[in-house]
Amino acid sequence: MAATDPVVYLRGTPPFDSLPEPLFAVASRALEIAYYPAASRLVRRGADPLEHLYVIRKGAVRLEREGQTMQLLEEGEMFGYTSLITNKATLDVVVEEDLLAYRLPRAQFEALLADARFAGHFAVGLSERLKASLEHSQVTTFQADLSARVEQLVRRLPVRVPATATVGEAAQVMRDQHVSSVLVGTEPESIVTDRDFRNRVLAEGMGPDTPVLRVASSRLKTVAAETPIYEAWTMLLDSGVHHLPVTRGKEIIGVITSNDLLKATAQGPVAVLRRVERLASRDQLPGYGQRVTEMTSALLAGGLDATVIAGFVARLNDALVHRILTWAEAEMGPPPCAYAWIVSGSEGRMEQTLLTDQDNALVYADGYPDARSYFERLAIRANDDLEAAGFPRCPGGYMAREWNLPLDEWTQRFTSWTSDQSPKALLRAAIFVDFRKVYGALDLAPFEAAVQRAGRERVFMQRLAKAALDSTPPPSLLLRLRGESSEVNIKTKGITPIVYLARCYGLEVGSERRNTLERLDAAVRAGLMGPDGRAMVGEAYRFLLGLRLRRQLHMIGEGRTPTNVVSFADLSAIERSRLRESFQAIRDWQEKASYHYRTDLF
Repeated sequence: MAATDPVVYLRGTPPFDSLPEPLFAVASRALEIAYYPAASRLVRRGADPLEHLYVIRKGAVRLEREGQTMQLLEEGEMFGYTSLITNKATLDVVVEEDLLAYRLPRAQFEALLADARFAGHFAVGLSERLKASLEHSQVTTFQADLSARVEQLVRRLPVRVPATATVGEAAQVMRDQHVSSVLVGTEPESIVTDRDFRNRVLAEGMGPDTPVLRVASSRLKTVAAETPIYEAWTMLLDSGVHHLPVTRGKEIIGVITSNDLLKATAQGPVAVLRRVERLASRDQLPGYGQRVTEMTSALLAGGLDATVIAGFVARLNDALVHRILTWAEAEMGPPPCAYAWIVSGSEGRMEQTLLTDQDNALVYADGYPDARSYFERLAIRANDDLEAAGFPRCPGGYMAREWNLPLDEWTQRFTSWTSDQSPKALLRAAIFVDFRKVYGALDLAPFEAAVQRAGRERVFMQRLAKAALDSTPPPSLLLRLRGESSEVNIKTKGITPIVYLARCYGLEVGSERRNTLERLDAAVRAGLMGPDGRAMVGEAYRFLLGLRLRRQLHMIGEGRTPTNVVSFADLSAIERSRLRESFQAIRDWQEKASYHYRTDLF
């Protein structure tokens, strides 16, 4: 059959794509083809309801209430189901462009509702629809189930030695059993690994008669058997360990290693982390960005949410910064005082998916005037190395080579920005509100306290909210398949409005979290935002972040430079629909926020 065959088209349209064959046969036999010219009014609000479910094949339909456009539907989208379910006409339905539609009579639609998945498609709210939108949007053929339970990686029962064992006896058991770790029979149990023998025994000049308890780790980092594989990855990256005992209840059922996770996917974050850890010199930095891109593509295709992927990318970038600064300290000598390397922007919020411009700074301890020269040189080396690894320089100059100051001066500058009425001061304050320390021993509590004070300054918060609300989604009528408005920048029109406004909410409620979704959660706990609003905005954010990442990886695969601009013609019908719904959720939230912060006064 041709690709334009109505039955083929219907089969490829959610939720018909998931119907079992007997029920889909009911739909296909009853399918009708209808044509309506532009300006036709299919139903009026309050009149007799529609008696069909309509699937748009070509053209567009406008949904109105009291003359105001509520939604514009195009190819692949459906309408009429509200009338069929409620038996009421709640909106006017007007044909915007000549309409070719496939329609299903009421009786057959009601018969299909017997299928739970089909019925659920029409019952869920916006947040659930957005959550499901990209489930089948894969960019590679990578098929590892990253949500599988980590217990699937356990290959054998754990090997144990008694608490009275010596290092030599434990090593012999590990050799005989072909394992790289053993549990030690203490209460609670502890663990010793081949790394411990190398670093704590041989390197310290101890012999085989050393009691194993002298080198064993008593505080076990464990993972529950039902934990998804990707969460186990996160635990390894955060803790720096290489062995994770797996528990079911209180019982340890096995031990998995970083190698076990590597086997789950050679393109996962553990594999990239290993490569970063093994970087011998800055000559090996080129190519890091490509490896991160490959990992990101594999994880997205493996079913991970873009926000989870961003967390992995942030942890890998942190590891790279550790490596780079360690090199610099080794070459320049130890630092003259404690310092901290901080990042801001998407990296500070742990929301970066592909490598973007550098946003970093350096803060060092007060009372060391001679330290300035050292840290200026260190910052230049680190910025150059990050650029070699694939992080472009920040066009605005927000990099440590320009921004390296003692802690007290940093804090004073930030405080002055919050009271300064100039746009430049507001921009700088907003940038560094998203700071996150990734390296160094300096305690940044005074700077954090200044950030918290800023959240209690009403005028500053109103100005910050006004700036956040200057970024708005496009009106629904501009989101069309044709014409000059068929493209949209989903960062500036969708992601940025959420990030900026979440920053305001997080500051106001005193949250120290930088991540956008965590800021929304804090706003809910403080009563500033309702759970329903959080669900819609949060899922809109996740959808937009995932859509942008998928489109950018597609551009990279075609040899093009990735951008934040998406063309409506390149999106599926369901993606176009969800994009409009995401923008509507943002507009609704911005309207409430405008009233809350009284931005009309500015």
